[in-house]
Order: sequence, then C-alpha cells, then structure tokens
Amino acid sequence: MKFLLEVTVDEGKPAEDRARELGRVLRYWGGNLHHYALEPGDGSPVHDSDYREVGQWRIVAGEAA
Repeated sequence: MKFLLEVTVDEGKPAEDRARELGRVLRYWGGNLHHYALEPGDGSPVHDSDYREVGQWRIVAGEAA
C-alpha cells in the first residue's frame, strides 16, 4: 500500500511561516492516523490552523517505493 499526502502551502507567506504550518499539519495528521484502519480507500481532507482545507491524505493499493 501507499500513503499519499498532498498539501498546498501558501506561497504568499514567509518561508518560516510556511514551514511552521506544514510542520503543524504533519504532526496533527500523523498523530491522528491511529483512528483509521489504513487500508486502500481510507483518507481524509487536511486542514490548516485556520480550518481551511489545504489538501488530503489517502491510502492506495500498490507497493511502497
């Protein structure tokens, strides 16, 4: 299986703010994965700290790279 994470980062913000927000997204969703079976078809929208949808994660069938 493959775990795919796609997040759009606001290019209009300073690099430090983008890195901080991306780190927060990774920590939050990484810590939240235990709520899922992690089987192909599982997934969820990803939200930033302002609760805007900025991407998604999903599990797909296939071999890991």
